[in-house]
Amino acid sequence: MYSTAGNEYIEEIIRKYSSSMLKTAFSLLKSTDDAEDAVQEAFIKLLTKAPEFENDEHRKAWLLRVTVNISKNMLKSAKRKNLPLTEEIPYMEKSDEVLPYVLSLDEKYRVVIHLYYYENYSIKEIAEILSLPAATVGTRLSRARKMLEKSLKEDFGDEV
Repeated sequence: MYSTAGNEYIEEIIRKYSSSMLKTAFSLLKSTDDAEDAVQEAFIKLLTKAPEFENDEHRKAWLLRVTVNISKNMLKSAKRKNLPLTEEIPYMEKSDEVLPYVLSLDEKYRVVIHLYYYENYSIKEIAEILSLPAATVGTRLSRARKMLEKSLKEDFGDEV
């Protein structure tokens, strides 16, 4: 059983990071239930591994990296291969007309767009979270922007 100090620590971590983790998992999984499962699993890893962190940003980056990895593993699982997308998008403003276009991108582009624009991470920070070279993240971000621009222009014309 956890001590009261332990419970307070857990509550603080959940309060601080669960929203970002859920949004990140959802951007990959496109399912609220699966995103919640991924976040829960990430918190369990935090509690069982109890890693040492340099600061809050290091902790957040670790949690997001674990969440991304768990989400990717869930996508690989055979039972997810044929599930239809019937979920509401739980975390975005109703006015976010770009989100469906972001969610239509391949996973490798979707996650960098999400971390850059929705979580406000720099390219260098995203590279660390995803364990990729910064140049790769920059290239993916650039390609994703071009894909989004093309899709948006097709649907909205030159208003973009």
